[in-house]
Amino acid sequence: MIRSLIAAFALATPFTVVAQPVPLAEFVKRPVYETMEISPDGKRLAAMAYLEGRRYIAFVNLEDMKVNAIRAPEGNEITSFAWVAPNRVVYTVGEKVAGIEKPFETGELYAVNGDGSSSAMLYGYRKGGMQTGSRVKQATAERGSARLVDSLRDEDNFILVAIDSWDSGTEGAYSKVSRMDVRTGKRGNVIATAPMRDANFLTDHKGNVRFAWGDDTQGKRQVHYRPDDKAKWELVLDERATGQRAAPLGFARDNTVVYWDCGSTESPGGLCTWTDKERDFKRVWSNKHVSMTGLVRSLDGLDVVGVRAMPGRPSLDPLVKGDPTIKIIVSMMQQLPGDDVDLVSSTPDGSKAVFLVAADVNPGAFYLYETATRKGSVLAEVVPSIKPEQLSPVEPFEIKARDGLTLHGYLTRPPGKESAKNLPLVVLVHGGPRARDGWFYDEEVQALASRGYAVLQVNFRGSTGYGYDFVHAGDRQWGRKMQDDVTDATRWAIDTGVADAKRVCIYGGSYGGYAALMGAVREPDLYRCAIGAYGVYDLPMMYTRGDIQKSLWGVEMVKEMLGNDEAELAQYSPANFADRIKAKVMLVVGGQDERVPPAHADKMRAALVKHGNAPEWLYYRSEGHGIHNEDTRLEMLTKVVGFLDANIGAAKN
Repeated sequence: MIRSLIAAFALATPFTVVAQPVPLAEFVKRPVYETMEISPDGKRLAAMAYLEGRRYIAFVNLEDMKVNAIRAPEGNEITSFAWVAPNRVVYTVGEKVAGIEKPFETGELYAVNGDGSSSAMLYGYRKGGMQTGSRVKQATAERGSARLVDSLRDEDNFILVAIDSWDSGTEGAYSKVSRMDVRTGKRGNVIATAPMRDANFLTDHKGNVRFAWGDDTQGKRQVHYRPDDKAKWELVLDERATGQRAAPLGFARDNTVVYWDCGSTESPGGLCTWTDKERDFKRVWSNKHVSMTGLVRSLDGLDVVGVRAMPGRPSLDPLVKGDPTIKIIVSMMQQLPGDDVDLVSSTPDGSKAVFLVAADVNPGAFYLYETATRKGSVLAEVVPSIKPEQLSPVEPFEIKARDGLTLHGYLTRPPGKESAKNLPLVVLVHGGPRARDGWFYDEEVQALASRGYAVLQVNFRGSTGYGYDFVHAGDRQWGRKMQDDVTDATRWAIDTGVADAKRVCIYGGSYGGYAALMGAVREPDLYRCAIGAYGVYDLPMMYTRGDIQKSLWGVEMVKEMLGNDEAELAQYSPANFADRIKAKVMLVVGGQDERVPPAHADKMRAALVKHGNAPEWLYYRSEGHGIHNEDTRLEMLTKVVGFLDANIGAAKN
C-alpha cells in the first residue's frame, strides 16, 4: 500500500502525448479510498474504502502494513467515521431500504477497535438483527439521532455526543450533549442543552461546550456562548437585531481566542478573532472576492495557522510566519507543481500527519508525513485507474454579467485541445442552487471532455463561495437573473471562439435540471439540446410535493429563494412553456426521489409530448435524488454521451 514519494511525484509529470480516452466505466467507479485518518498514537490508519460495491473501514497497521476491514451490518452502509482513542473508532451507518439505492442515515452510532474487535452499537433505535462478524453488542433502543461533538483528546474512553430527538416536530430538535463511554455507549448527565433548535456546537480544547449556533427557520444567524459547562447561555450574536452574520470556527491554543468566519458585504472572505473579555471582532484575514473554504491547523491541532480559499484555483494564506505545517505544505507543493496539498489528519503530538494531494487532473492521493524524518510517502491513490495524463486541465475564468456583477467559472476542453476553438460545448449547471463549482477533479466534467466536448461551469448568483450577499442575490431570481448569468457565460464561450454557436447543449441536475429546461425556454435558439436530471420543472409544486415541506426550515428556505406568489412561480416554470422549446430534450428521473418527486418530470414530459417534442426518457425506479448505483450511473452517462453525440457531436453542422 505504501509507495515511495518519488513514485508519486512522477504522477504529476506533464505529458505531451494524449493517451487513449478513459473508458466511461472508470469515471463512474466509486473512489477506492474516500477519506483517511491516522490514529491518535500514530500506529494505525483508518480509511473509508469502497470495495465489492460497499463501503468498508479499512484499518492499516503501519508497523507491518497488514490490513483488516469492517463493514456495516447487512443491508447498511458505513457513512462516516472518526478516531476517538488510540485504538477506537466511532462510525455511522445508512440503511438500504427496499427498492431504493441510496442508503438513509439511521442516526445510529457504532464503535470498533482498530483491529476489528469489540464492536458495539453505542446508540440506536434498533434492537435485534444487527449482527456482524464482530458480534455487535446492542444499545437500548432510543428514538433519535446521535452525532459526535468532540473526541476529547485527553481521554481515551469517552466522547461528547449530541442527541437529537425524533419527537421534536417540524421545527427541529433542541440537541442535548452528554459524555458517552465509547466501549459501552453508556451516557452521563446532560452537560449542555442547545438554546436554539438544530444547533451546531463548538468545544474548546478541554472539551467544554462553549458555543451553540445556527440559523433560525428564516435563515437568520444566532450564536450563543458560555464560558464553561456550568454557565448559562448568552446570546452574543443575533443577525435579526444587528444585521451581522458570523460563526465561531475554533479555539486558539490558549483556549481564550476564538476564530470566527466573519465575511461581510465589503469582504466576502473574512476570518476574525474574538475573546470573552473584549467581545468584538478583529479581522486577521480577508478576501474581497471569495469566502474561505477551510482553516489550516497546526500539526498538533491546537492552533490555526492558515486559511484556504478558492478564487479560481485553491489558495493558501499563512497566518503564522514560519509555521512548520505551512512549511511542509509549501515544500510538498514545490515538489508536486500544479497540485493542491491539504492537511486532513494528524496525531495530537504532531509527529505524523496525513495529507491529501489533488488537482483538476488528479483525483487525489493520500500521503503520510513523519516529522522526525521529514519524509513523506504515498499511502494510496483515490482513483488508481485514472491517470493525470488522461485528463483535461480546468481553466478558471472571470466575466461580467450583463448587469455588471462579477461571475467566476471553469472551462474544460478535451484532452490535447487546450487551445482549440469552435468546439461543441456542454453548459453544465450545478445543483443546489446554494452550492458551487470548483477547480478539483470532477468525474462528469472529465468524462464529457474525454468524448470531445468543452465543458462550461459558471457560479451564477445564488451560488455559495462568494459571500452572503452573492448567495442572496439569487433570491426570487430563478429563471431570471440566475438564468441570465448562465446565458451570459454561454455567450462568452461563443464570443471568445471556444464554442461553436451551432453546437451547444445545456445540462444539469436538481436546480441544474431546472436551469437546463428554463434555458431552453428562454433561449430557444441558443441551445441545440437540453438535459434535465431530477430537475424542478413546476415551481408551485415545490410547496405541495416532496420532503421540503416536512420542516419549517425547508418551507422558509423555499419562500426565501422563490417567493410564494403562485402566478409568478407559474410564470417561471418550464413545464408551462414547453411550446417555446426548440431543443431536443432528455429527462432523467429517480422513481424514489423525495426531494423533487417524479411528478415534476411527468408534467414536463407531458407538456413536451403535447407540443410534438417528446423527450428521451431515462426512468430509474430505485434511484432517488441523484444516481447512486454504479451500473445505473454508467448506463446514464453512456446515454447522455450518445444524446450529445446525436445532437451536437463532431459530425453535426
